[in-house]
Amino acid sequence: MNHLKDTFKHKGKRKMLIEELKSKGISNKNILDAFDEIPRHYFLDLAFEEQAYTNMAFQIGSGQTISHPLTVAFQTQLLEIEKGMKVLEIGTGSGFQTCILAKIGAKIVSIERHRELHLKAKKMIEFFNIQAKLFFGDGYAGNTAYAPYDRILVTCGAPEVPNTLIKQLKIGGLMIIPVGEGEEQKMLKIIKKNNEEYSILEYGTFKFVPMLERTVK
Repeated sequence: MNHLKDTFKHKGKRKMLIEELKSKGISNKNILDAFDEIPRHYFLDLAFEEQAYTNMAFQIGSGQTISHPLTVAFQTQLLEIEKGMKVLEIGTGSGFQTCILAKIGAKIVSIERHRELHLKAKKMIEFFNIQAKLFFGDGYAGNTAYAPYDRILVTCGAPEVPNTLIKQLKIGGLMIIPVGEGEEQKMLKIIKKNNEEYSILEYGTFKFVPMLERTVK
């Protein structure tokens, strides 16, 4: 990991990205500060380093992507995280979103179904001295050992809202999940009212890689 450098140029580009996020409606100071503290280019191959602070998604291996910075910031803002909240993240991916959540004070349990990405993200998260419980496994199953959760974040497109995850959400807790079978998904905020009822709010259309079937490689 000693090849990682954070230059004045990188820091300057980060400031520009943060201004762009602000202009697109990201107003939570803790989130903007987290984007400043966690260098996104560390999570990308060197070939993409120059574009790390543009509002683009990139391949990170295993057919997965690191989401657009705006998408990461938007989902994080919708979560309404308060310091100390327990958050279940489905799809660790590169670990960038995990680090952002940790920087704003969340206690994270994160699941990744691709072993290679899980191991890679683990190294990055350890590099930042971030405490997160990272698991290689099936996102559809969640993680009952640490349930219930204040918040659940799904970072891949689900064909439907997985009932197993709803069950692991605290009453009064909320889940942010992109739902849709095609190339595009609707960003949903699900608020659990009690064990039988929940309300759903919709926040526009996004494109995510699909939440894969329950088989684990």
